[in-house]
Amino acid sequence: MARQKDVGAKPRVPRQAVAVGELTLSAATRRAVRARSVEKGDPIAAGELAGLLAMKRTPELIPHCHAVPLTRSSVDLTVSPRGVRVRAEAETVDRTGVEMEALVGATVALLTVWDMVKYLEKDARGLYPATSLGPVRVTVKRKGAADQP
Repeated sequence: MARQKDVGAKPRVPRQAVAVGELTLSAATRRAVRARSVEKGDPIAAGELAGLLAMKRTPELIPHCHAVPLTRSSVDLTVSPRGVRVRAEAETVDRTGVEMEALVGATVALLTVWDMVKYLEKDARGLYPATSLGPVRVTVKRKGAADQP
């Protein structure tokens, strides 16, 4: 039987999580992103918006996640020497943390970029030899007022 954890008795406290990751891309694709010449549009802007939307829908994607009202969220994508980096941050005042929201936001942001540039990354067989996603990981997790910056 699948069950969500009972968090009803836990106090509502400030919580924050930050997730980071990277999408490795070819040099030609990085140049196209920087030059804003990707056919589908700006993958940085689209990825950031997709990441924010994904954070809000995390409990629809991951069955055991509680619906957490985010009090603040952000997704920042930047072109890096290897590809595109992401930093996704989620905050709430609630009974459970927001690590999954940050991870989902970061991952969906990078997947959105991949989707928009995949035509540039494909080889003759339709594969992506230079493209990889990850690692995506939590770098910050705070709980309670004492841990707040």
